[in-house]
Amino acid sequence: MSQNHKAIGQFALACLALFLMSGCNPNATPPSQTEDVTLSDTSPIAIAEQSDQSMSALMSALMHPQRPESHRDRDVHRHPLETLAFFGVTPEMTVIELSPGGGWYSEILARYLKDKGQLIAAHWDMNADLSEGYRRARGQYDERFGDVDQFGNVQIIPFSPPQSTNLGDENSADVVLSFRNVHSWQRSASLPTVFAAAFDVLKPGGVFGVVGHRLPEDREQDPEARSGYVKESHVIAVAEAAGFVLDGRSEINANPLDTADHPNGVWNLAPSLRIADGDEKDYAAIGESDRFTLRFKKAM
Repeated sequence: MSQNHKAIGQFALACLALFLMSGCNPNATPPSQTEDVTLSDTSPIAIAEQSDQSMSALMSALMHPQRPESHRDRDVHRHPLETLAFFGVTPEMTVIELSPGGGWYSEILARYLKDKGQLIAAHWDMNADLSEGYRRARGQYDERFGDVDQFGNVQIIPFSPPQSTNLGDENSADVVLSFRNVHSWQRSASLPTVFAAAFDVLKPGGVFGVVGHRLPEDREQDPEARSGYVKESHVIAVAEAAGFVLDGRSEINANPLDTADHPNGVWNLAPSLRIADGDEKDYAAIGESDRFTLRFKKAM
């Protein structure tokens, strides 16, 4: 392991300690002063008290020598250690990741769950009407995560809302996770259907963790979310309509530098950096988008 990776690991552990007190965000309000933050049996504080081994296993997945450097570089923006702790993911769980794309989070989850748990990737349905780019990306995902020695037995199921949304048997999953993709379901008018599917597949007491690009509450919500930004309040309302209870919200993935009003929406920012000719704004300096992080529960 390089000195840089050791430094990142030491920082992540220090950040976890800070996160347990304040959300790992210097601008965050401590939970005791935030009315809408709740701590439950699946809170990161409870997890840390229950199992230092879980945190060690998660760190091992993050620091795995075969994890690409370009993926590690995103950790400073995506805070996977703190985020997965906040969602209460532990190594023995059955976890469904919705629309995992290229597998940035899948790589971490697969190694974390490899020995005791199960990762289920709800990926694009090859029988649906997909572009060639989506088909190619799905094929690359299948090839990469078909490496059982490295990632364990990752199950891949078809998931292309609104055509195919079945996530498996009812009450069969411990956690369902959505990272930066609620805007896609908002655009296809399938967000309520996706959230209902997540509710059905979760066990009573199960967790639905959602990270999304945040549209400020004083802005008008585009029904198609073409900028990639969605109001946090809208996501909460859809989740509650599906039967979920809001169990916690965090500013782990907040970014006050993001004004959420870019010409190409979230895709102006890293990692896409789709910048039109003549646009001289330093989008790279902003980092990745401002994001809400929400933890919902299916009542017992």
